[in-house]
Amino acid sequence: MLRHCQNSQRLSVLSSHLHRRADIALIGLAVMGQNLILNMNDHGFVVCAFNRTVEKVDRFLANEAKGTKVIGAKSMEDMVSKLKKPRRVMMLVKAGSAVDDFIAQLVPLLEPGDIIIDGGNSEYRDSIRRCKELESKKLLFVGSGVSGGEDGARYGPSLMPGGSDAAWAHIKPIFQSIAAKVGSEPCCDWVGGDGAGHFVKMVHNGIEYGDMQLICEAYHLMKNALGMSTDEMSKVFVEWNKGELDSFLIEITKDILAYKDSDGSPLVEKIRDSAGQKGTGKWTAISALEYGMPVTLIGESVFARCLSSLQAERVEASSHLKGPATSKYTGDKKEFIEHIRKALYASKIVSYAQGFMLMREAAKEFNWTLNYGGIALMWRGGCIIRSVFLGNIKDAFIKNPSLQNLLLDDFFKDAIHNCQDSWRKVVAAAVTLGIPTPAFSTALAFYDGYRSARLPANLIQAQRDYFGAHTYELLSKPGHFVHTNWTGHGGSETVIVHSSVSGKFSNPQTFKSDKKLRQRTVDFTWNNIPRRSRPPEDDMHEKWIVLTTVNPPTADVKKLAGMKGWKVVVVGDTKTPTDWRYVVNILLLG
Repeated sequence: MLRHCQNSQRLSVLSSHLHRRADIALIGLAVMGQNLILNMNDHGFVVCAFNRTVEKVDRFLANEAKGTKVIGAKSMEDMVSKLKKPRRVMMLVKAGSAVDDFIAQLVPLLEPGDIIIDGGNSEYRDSIRRCKELESKKLLFVGSGVSGGEDGARYGPSLMPGGSDAAWAHIKPIFQSIAAKVGSEPCCDWVGGDGAGHFVKMVHNGIEYGDMQLICEAYHLMKNALGMSTDEMSKVFVEWNKGELDSFLIEITKDILAYKDSDGSPLVEKIRDSAGQKGTGKWTAISALEYGMPVTLIGESVFARCLSSLQAERVEASSHLKGPATSKYTGDKKEFIEHIRKALYASKIVSYAQGFMLMREAAKEFNWTLNYGGIALMWRGGCIIRSVFLGNIKDAFIKNPSLQNLLLDDFFKDAIHNCQDSWRKVVAAAVTLGIPTPAFSTALAFYDGYRSARLPANLIQAQRDYFGAHTYELLSKPGHFVHTNWTGHGGSETVIVHSSVSGKFSNPQTFKSDKKLRQRTVDFTWNNIPRRSRPPEDDMHEKWIVLTTVNPPTADVKKLAGMKGWKVVVVGDTKTPTDWRYVVNILLLG
């Protein structure tokens, strides 16, 4: 009788297991995927595991997931059939075509309202595209940044989800349960629409590049300028980690410097000095250029890795190119270490300020409503750039959500002021000693540029107008753009151009979608073309474009016009080959 009851119980458990409905499915059983599944299981969620190679599912269930509530699937159809509705399917696969391939397989199996989550390091424009495509099929999409590495995935990552707003309520309980916590607050919240989550993750990775480069420059100065041993440097990082620089990267750096190889020597000094990169730092730098944001420190950090990769060339160059007579600092060692600490802190503030500048500009571009204090909290724990410092950033944005720049917050303004003298001494010493500090140097240059009421760009504008008639704006007449005949040849006419023609619309879509704006621009431009230079009035329609005064037009102009489908209109006195250029932005925008 007892045996019969035991058999019945086993059958009941087996039946329950076979018919259990999973809260979420996860595709991709590399270490990150496995650890995220186990994390979800620890928090009471039933997860269905799937991998393109089905044998990997069996191995995972028999080993790492043994004794858990995790269930497996033999096919995509099997996986979808085991999910509660609305179905939640998360992918942790290689960014790019693999994501699109899985989405293509999933779409026919899902129903309106089901959710596809991409947790990989996808490019944010891909997430924008995927969100739009899936929403057109009545499916919901989430592109989520996941940071923290393998340990973070297992015990609490930083999660940055964005995409279809309607999806958040359905994934929030899972995501906020498994995320890292600071106090009782989860390092996860909704970031914003379509590609916002992956954009914020991209900036996070760019800042990570910057933090690592700054630490490496501090190490380089201590090693080369001060002649410190790895043990001495490790002790410095131990002390730094007790104060305002307290962070994951400082912590691991002191461990790395203290680590000895089997022969008792420092392992770090045996590592080839050629840094790798997966591309997310480069994406941040490219985005900064796209949106006209001076994210200089991340850019220099990317280029520093590029320079490091030219190791053979550098070794050869080192025997030919001479530097300063000495590379050793002769002043007070303890004092200079403190100068380096302050320079590192000030530069770090600039790096984060630049990162948040980029996010603010992208938010304007894509109409995202980003919670900058919330983003700082998401990064406060569980991720590679986690640090005490991020709590100060969170406080700054809570105090003033519309804060234009972190440097203008009282806390950071005072911090920079207190570090500024040391910062300048470190950069000056590095230059004198011939020790490269691109991140320290560019951070200081940005700070000095940002605090300058007037920069020498007025001369650049004059140069551009001289050789290309690109026009310039007068301080006395904001919004009016002027071209001057600098050489005194070819006529004396100075043309004033309305601000709506030049520079106001960095996004071509703005110009194309606003018919009234186009008409106002065309009307204004028409009225400001000298009467003798006007083309026939019936040529003044939305597609006309003033290209050149050269008659006949050059081959390059003809080729461009042919490619774009634009009409070539010759205007102006052909002896004055620059008087057409004040309307060139219609060509660029329209």
